[in-house]
Amino acid sequence: MQFRLRPLYDIGAYGAALCLCLICTLITAQILGRLTDMAAAQLGFDSLGLAIPGLSDISGFLLVGASFLGLAYTFVNGGHIRVTLLIGNLPPRVRVFIELWCLGLALVMASYLAFYEYRLLADSIAFNETSYGLVPIPLWIPQGVMLAGTLLFCLALLEAWVSTLVIALTRPATFQVDDSGHE
Repeated sequence: MQFRLRPLYDIGAYGAALCLCLICTLITAQILGRLTDMAAAQLGFDSLGLAIPGLSDISGFLLVGASFLGLAYTFVNGGHIRVTLLIGNLPPRVRVFIELWCLGLALVMASYLAFYEYRLLADSIAFNETSYGLVPIPLWIPQGVMLAGTLLFCLALLEAWVSTLVIALTRPATFQVDDSGHE
């Protein structure tokens, strides 16, 4: 399947990779800070207090960003787990409509998720909600990233659904699913 918006999904993947790199950098800095403090204590100096406050909260928010921003990219590259045991042996004319139904169901569920993520985001902005950790982070930031990733995923699902619909209506006998799970 040819995804015309693949560059947009790639941007989401780069955002996910950036989140993972930031997690790695922050944890590495925390470890180095602790090692430096331990070395200072061993040498008889006072502790320097090289700790990153709220690291677990920040890392958790970055992990949410990495998970959601990578959804569309993973989907278009066939990385999501697909159970094709039942429909894999059906004739193409039947399989294309089952695939269309599955993509439609996934799109409805992802859209439902995006709708409620938007409502959560709007509430967080309206009530100026922040995280409860050591560092008060406005919750609209991780929620906005989560919504952006879900909307990208919805877009990828919609693009796959439309492409499958065209095949189902014009040439259903030619429908094939490759190893990545796409036509």
